[in-house]
Amino acid sequence: MNAARGPVVLLLALAAAACGGAQGGGAASGSSTMSAGERCLAAAEAKRERKASEPDRISVKHVLVRYAGAKRASESVTRTREQACLRAAEALEKLKQGVAFSEVVAQYSEESGAATRDGSMGTIERKDVAPEFADAAFELHIREMSDVVESPFGFHLILRTE
Repeated sequence: MNAARGPVVLLLALAAAACGGAQGGGAASGSSTMSAGERCLAAAEAKRERKASEPDRISVKHVLVRYAGAKRASESVTRTREQACLRAAEALEKLKQGVAFSEVVAQYSEESGAATRDGSMGTIERKDVAPEFADAAFELHIREMSDVVESPFGFHLILRTE
């Protein structure tokens, strides 16, 4: 299981760099020619693998940041994919700084009704959500937060609650 956490550490380094975190050194230093948006997109697109030991169902909350052209994005959403990724990374930084999940949902999530239900999606099975979302959500431990994850609907921050 520890070997599987290596990519997560790299993703955290990439996400920190994308959010204006420490530059240089470490695994992300080879990407110094990449913009913050490019680093964010690379981290959000990271491939995850389904684990044989995962539960059949989990409970999650999430923040969804949409971009123009994402599935179910309203015509009023004009930000680019890169801008949406950076906005999701900004929301993740707020959570890391201790801002309450409900506050981050209210400020950043663009899913209809998300703020009134604190971002809760309830109990889900893999078949209920996009594969990219499922892969990220089902690898989390209870009370663990994902990095920025991209699905066809936009960029997510996923909190496993059960």
